[in-house]
Amino acid sequence: MMELSEQEQIRRQTVKELTAMGIDPFPAASYPVSDKTCDILENFEKDPSQYQNVNIAGRIVNRRIMGAASFVEIQDDCGRIQVYFKRDDICPTEDKTWYNTVFKKHLDLGDIIGISGYVFKTQMGEITVHAQNFTILTKSLRPLPIVREKDDKTWDAFTDPEQRYRMRYLDLIVNPHVKEAFIKRTKLVNTMRDYLNEKGYLEVETPILQPLYGGAAARPFKTHHNTLDMTLYLRIANELYLKRLVVGGFEGVYEFSKDFRNEGMSRFHNPEFTQMELYVAYKDYFWMMDTVEEMVERIAMALHGSTQVQVGENIIDFKRPWKRYTMFEAIEHFTGIDISEMEEPELRETAQKLGVPIDDSMGKGKLIDEIFGEKCEAHLIQPTFIYDYPVEMSPLAKKHRSREGLVERFEAVCNGKEICNAYSELNDPIDQRKRLEEQLELGKRGDEESMVLDEDFLRALEYGMPPTAGLGIGIDRLAMIMTNSHSIQDVLFFPQMRPEKKVVNDSDETFIEHGVPAQWVEVLRKRGVHNVAEFKDLNPNKLFNDLNGLRKKMKLDIAALKLEEVQAWIEK
Repeated sequence: MMELSEQEQIRRQTVKELTAMGIDPFPAASYPVSDKTCDILENFEKDPSQYQNVNIAGRIVNRRIMGAASFVEIQDDCGRIQVYFKRDDICPTEDKTWYNTVFKKHLDLGDIIGISGYVFKTQMGEITVHAQNFTILTKSLRPLPIVREKDDKTWDAFTDPEQRYRMRYLDLIVNPHVKEAFIKRTKLVNTMRDYLNEKGYLEVETPILQPLYGGAAARPFKTHHNTLDMTLYLRIANELYLKRLVVGGFEGVYEFSKDFRNEGMSRFHNPEFTQMELYVAYKDYFWMMDTVEEMVERIAMALHGSTQVQVGENIIDFKRPWKRYTMFEAIEHFTGIDISEMEEPELRETAQKLGVPIDDSMGKGKLIDEIFGEKCEAHLIQPTFIYDYPVEMSPLAKKHRSREGLVERFEAVCNGKEICNAYSELNDPIDQRKRLEEQLELGKRGDEESMVLDEDFLRALEYGMPPTAGLGIGIDRLAMIMTNSHSIQDVLFFPQMRPEKKVVNDSDETFIEHGVPAQWVEVLRKRGVHNVAEFKDLNPNKLFNDLNGLRKKMKLDIAALKLEEVQAWIEK
């Protein structure tokens, strides 16, 4: 059975009382919202006559009850505004129930209400809605965290990252500035889509459930189709299907795809992520570099009105042209070592000398990738193209037109992380088969991220794919940079989380053994402390005030706690 806090019990009782009064706490009818808080605040002073009959709706985030007149603060999806309630305006007849009982006693922080009235300016100069009527739209059954601010100081802020990511709905309510990153992310995607549509490319959809995973070096998620009795995989990339469409005659296709990789989680990685892949016939990787520069520069301008973007302590400038290094040039630039002629044994020895973590399953390409990742990537703060990769690293890219052992591939790196990957796509089916067979051998050596051999994709290539440039650009990573976000979880509404820990309820005896007097155990539970392990995360001053406040509220005939007693529980 769900254990309810005192506040949750009170609010459920309020629902019953409202219902008994004939008031539906969760009405079905639509509410005629005509105005937004941000519009009122921005435009009222320009023409007050336009705001003499407004209808707003939102959540109560603050309230000050003062007898026959009160103030509340309402938050909608674009801001907050003060609302003035006067008893005789809300209840013009002798019956004052709607104000004295419903408004004063039955409304709580977090409730959603609709308000009709007019806008005016208080003597303190604050733009305010004068309420003439209000409607309960949703009764909140859980109390909001109350963030208190005074003299530029904040108390009790809802800032714990795990709680914020796990309860994003609550994060968005009490930290409304968080919305800005997600609004910018949507603008980023729309700007990219508009750019590609202007070029005449077709947005398409390809399968998420695939009989074979391919198009990237990654470990997949696996599932089972009951009717077909077959194993399917969540896609790790949509590359091979988009290339099939190029074979079929579409000369420019792109897709914003949800991809899934069964790999580690970090502030730069989420198992479910978004990327945009683009394939254009009769183009090469140099053309694609120019396209990426132009598109990302436009995104920066759309989001910030400038090509310069603040990211942490750095100002990153996306103005074209970007710096360009071959991969071997970058490694030599940052390590002083030329590895361009090295074979696998010498590369392994060089990696060990440089302190780069490696293992026996890594082939030549993987060793070069690890050296670059460990010794170069972090230094690339301004947007930089790294191009001309070793063939062993890129089984889907075309061999270099003039340099043996290399392929025509580039990655764009920014703020120390890859944001996109692109090729002159391999369209020679014989060479493609050979390289995928080499990937199979790497898999036999224990490389869990090696690619599989897709016979249907090879069959499509055998019908002939025109010379093609392909691009995959990580939307989440790019959004992190464009919104100055520290973690990928800050640009995902609902990032993947570990299972939530269940609350353990300690016995009375356990609390008493910890030093809590028996008469205070139930008070602690009312306060929301369920076990002694939770003490270490509590603020002693706040717990001291909360418990003594509950003692008064519950009218308990026990001596008030001393701060030293509470500190002893926490420090034990």
